[in-house]
Amino acid sequence: MLSAELKAFYRVARLGSITQAAKKLGLSQPTVTTQIRNLEAQYGVELFHRGGRRLVVSEEGARLLPMVKALLQQEADIEFYLRNCGQVQGALRIGATAPYYILDLVRAFRERFPQTDVSLEIGNSQQVIEALEEYRVDLAASSQKLEDARLTRVLLGSDPLVLAVHRQHPLARHPSVALEDLRGHCLLMRESGSTTRQLTEAMLRDAGITPGPLLEIGSRESIREAVIRNLGISIIARHEVPDNPELRVVELKGAPHIDEYLYCLKERRQARLPAAFLALAR
Repeated sequence: MLSAELKAFYRVARLGSITQAAKKLGLSQPTVTTQIRNLEAQYGVELFHRGGRRLVVSEEGARLLPMVKALLQQEADIEFYLRNCGQVQGALRIGATAPYYILDLVRAFRERFPQTDVSLEIGNSQQVIEALEEYRVDLAASSQKLEDARLTRVLLGSDPLVLAVHRQHPLARHPSVALEDLRGHCLLMRESGSTTRQLTEAMLRDAGITPGPLLEIGSRESIREAVIRNLGISIIARHEVPDNPELRVVELKGAPHIDEYLYCLKERRQARLPAAFLALAR
């Protein structure tokens, strides 16, 4: 069977990088490299042109790519069917940008289906939607509002964006601040692909505000820890700011609300477990 080698080929072809493909597959870079080379050697074909750090799909690889995509989708469909056809057990995979809205739903779902295995994967909006589109999760909770005919969307909740600061920070003594007041202060930002970051950058750009140096940190938890240590300030959804004596929540004038949505592929929304979860969300 060539399943592992074909998955490695597909990921590398899509991402153009063995490093990124290995990360997506949960494998080491040498393993992915070996799988690609074994596939090429076994059939005497060059699937990639190698030059520099990026791999370019060859003509033969480009012809193979849609066939592999169809095969992997069929495999995902079979696996999804088997997980949902049982009357007692099963497995539901969920991707979410944060645990706050989704965990109450998971609890209610587990009360109804106690024998069902549930896995929860946390990432940014771009990552969880990508996982849904690639059939790696069955449902995705994201703050990104998508108008996509392939997807079913349910609103889970809405929360204002606020400013989180250390209790000793100069802005902590104000109950509310304007965007202008952020000028010059170190701003802690999520990575690219985060809806919160996109909203923050849009607000600052529209207001013509240039904050101080940015410090990019790849998770909400790490950003909160950085604020607790007074490394900077952060614009964040109100419910994401924990109760901590070192933190202060400051209203941000004119800041929008950030919504959270639950998404499911329409082709899978009638399946037993996703349908039950969607019903709870509604």
